[in-house]
Amino acid sequence: MANNKAIAAGVAAVLAIAAPIVAKWEGLKYMPYPDPATGGKPWTVCYGSTKNVVPGRAYTQAECDQRLRDDMAEADAIVRKCIPVPMLRHVEASLVSAVFNIGPSVVCGSTLQRKALANDWPGACAELSRWDKAAGRQMRGLTLRRADERVLCEG
Repeated sequence: MANNKAIAAGVAAVLAIAAPIVAKWEGLKYMPYPDPATGGKPWTVCYGSTKNVVPGRAYTQAECDQRLRDDMAEADAIVRKCIPVPMLRHVEASLVSAVFNIGPSVVCGSTLQRKALANDWPGACAELSRWDKAAGRQMRGLTLRRADERVLCEG
């Protein structure tokens, strides 16, 4: 029981570290919009949330905050599944932000994962810089976001 509370507190701390970087780069939009990086799909709302979005429906601040918590918790579960080794909270938070934006491939089956599992954290953090393309094109916003995540990762 005490161990579960400690784990929950650790996850909460990681998500509290990740939330500002996710919010900064995703922005906040109460009305759904088509994702421009993927040709309009999926629909996106709030802080970049894409699950069960209803086009044309306005979302509230409370709904957006809950979506952010849920989406980041899902991203953290992916990080912990694919990199099941101890890591510092700021490292985990940077990877949560990356998974939130990119998806599982950044930490599952990637060079970043291989380096993390080998305890090469400087190498794993450096890998974040490689994930700055959408539809095969380098995008300035993604380059800047990955730079923020890498700085966080490197502590």
